[in-house]
Amino acid sequence: MTNEPKTNEPAADGTRAPAAPPDGKDGPDGTPAPAGGPGGPLALLRGKSELGVCLLLLALGVLVLIDALTMDTDYAQRGPVGPEAVPTVIGIALLVVAALLAVDVLRGGKGEAEGGEDIDLDAPSEWRTVLLLAGVFLASAFLIGEVGFPIAGALLFWGAAYALGSRAFATDPLVAAVLSVVTYTVFNNLLGVPLPGGPLMEVL
Repeated sequence: MTNEPKTNEPAADGTRAPAAPPDGKDGPDGTPAPAGGPGGPLALLRGKSELGVCLLLLALGVLVLIDALTMDTDYAQRGPVGPEAVPTVIGIALLVVAALLAVDVLRGGKGEAEGGEDIDLDAPSEWRTVLLLAGVFLASAFLIGEVGFPIAGALLFWGAAYALGSRAFATDPLVAAVLSVVTYTVFNNLLGVPLPGGPLMEVL
């Protein structure tokens, strides 16, 4: 079976319109077909923005596994199961979920909003909130070694609340400070997981 170009039916005056080029071939005048046309490399990714979630899960899984495999367990080993067991399982689970989600998306799967969900799926992403949250997390990660967990944690809780829209400037800092100190006390004193106290805990 030959791939001969198809011609249109003759018009009323006996003339024929130019033949449509086969998919991926040059046009009748010799110009190349557009790269984004049917069958183009970008056609497979069109409408599959969920692949971004797959990449995020993949990156998180790799980071968790690297952190678990390089963890110093000498001070926290209690029996045959060390502290690296749980993050290793979580990292592997993240990789499996990322792979399964990517396969489902590439096969045409798409998440559907619930019937009572009052959101606009066509609305643009709120990048300001995303960037604020990312900045708060990075700032807390850099500050925790210098000022300790209680102060860095309070900044993390307060900054996250502000990025998500809370403007209770009278109560948010107080709630963030209480949450941070309670979290530090539970992990450092009760569970035996050492956290940097910083100058605040040295004074107290």
